[in-house]
Amino acid sequence: QVQLVESGGGLVQAGGSLRLSCAPSRSIFSFNAMGWYRQAPGKQRELVASITSGGSTDYADSVKGRFTISRDNAKNTVYLQMNSLEPEDTAVYYCYLDVVVPGTIDYWGQGTQVTVSS
Repeated sequence: QVQLVESGGGLVQAGGSLRLSCAPSRSIFSFNAMGWYRQAPGKQRELVASITSGGSTDYADSVKGRFTISRDNAKNTVYLQMNSLEPEDTAVYYCYLDVVVPGTIDYWGQGTQVTVSS
């Protein structure tokens, strides 16, 4: 019913920045939360950042102070500004949408690769 289209990944040097975006294929008039998980080779999937419909945000300890999640309601798009990137941030980043039951993942994006070189 809903597809999440991700973009913005790429290859950057340590200390650089990227901005990820995630846009549902149709307008979402109500939702619980959106955000990103990431999965690096050999590691478990990790919740990176989330934002609720009320605007509250949450971040993994490893990215606090460096990443900022925001939402443009007019464009129905969520952004993840990633600054001061580190090699440890290298992973595939998956956008998610929680729209039915709070705490459940209803839709996943296709994933976008972020690679940070040292």
